[in-house]
Amino acid sequence: MFQGTQCEEARQDEDGQVDASLLLGLEGLAVRDVVPDGFGVRWVHLITATDAAAACPVCGVISTSAKGSATTRPRDLGYGPGPIRLVWHKRRWRCREALCARATFTECLPAVPAKARLTTRLRAECGAGIAGGFSCVSAAAGHYGIDWRIAHAAFIAHVDPSLIEPLPPVEVLGIDETRRGKLKWAQDPVTHRWVVVADRWHTGIVDAAGTGGLLGHVEGRTAALVATWLQDQPQAWRDRVSHTRVRPVRLLRQGRGRRPARRGPGSRPVPPGRSGQRHGHRRAATGDPRSAGPARPQGRSAVGQPAPAADRPRAPVPALVHPDVEPPRRRR
Repeated sequence: MFQGTQCEEARQDEDGQVDASLLLGLEGLAVRDVVPDGFGVRWVHLITATDAAAACPVCGVISTSAKGSATTRPRDLGYGPGPIRLVWHKRRWRCREALCARATFTECLPAVPAKARLTTRLRAECGAGIAGGFSCVSAAAGHYGIDWRIAHAAFIAHVDPSLIEPLPPVEVLGIDETRRGKLKWAQDPVTHRWVVVADRWHTGIVDAAGTGGLLGHVEGRTAALVATWLQDQPQAWRDRVSHTRVRPVRLLRQGRGRRPARRGPGSRPVPPGRSGQRHGHRRAATGDPRSAGPARPQGRSAVGQPAPAADRPRAPVPALVHPDVEPPRRRR
């Protein structure tokens, strides 16, 4: 069966359908009818309005052999207070080119690519909204009613072209770390050792004195990673950086700016004045006035304190087995 595309059906009604198609603004698609349901949703039924949709995606030859029909429901931008749902009635074609490896295909357009569940303009607006308007990816995904992974992919497609451009000139470089996510490990198949594949700390490099914003994001928070990022930048860009602003390391509250004392190599730091002290034990008398006084004898409780557990009388333990009954033997 050889027949043309559905663009002939779209040309039959030139009065209201053309105006509705112009209002929708999807190139290559025409509005056949709009059916509202009882829940405030408008179902917009579309048909193909261009012969270019019948071109084979592999060889590019326009087919005239229809195999069947298909229906897809791509998501699009909202119009008005109520949501709209698109229903595209398209056809499946056979490719009659002898040298082409593709046997059949369905219609696709730049506005709605093949196997796409979103229109191109919805994906582009979602990515631009995450970059400049929304606070996070989840907020954009909830606003447009799409999955988080789809919104994140749209954001990546939006910012990838700008990452290729050279960095703006910077005079004051700001460096700060941010904690996000969890630490992930993976086992090396060769050495069988566990290595870190995703760090919980990320280092952000920003323009601290201008309007350049975020310049780079490095996974980890070591000086070697930041130095590697700086070495990857052009020498002319690095020469213009005159100052670097880094957040100071947090000091211990008890230390008041001094280094904390340590009990030994590799041990955990303790506040000054408490070195050698253990939980539940008093430290030995030293020259410190706070430790003056006779040491408390061991094994005797203080006045008003309960006796040690070893000196307390113990109640008899009731027998669990009758004395005349032989207890069961343990299996070896």
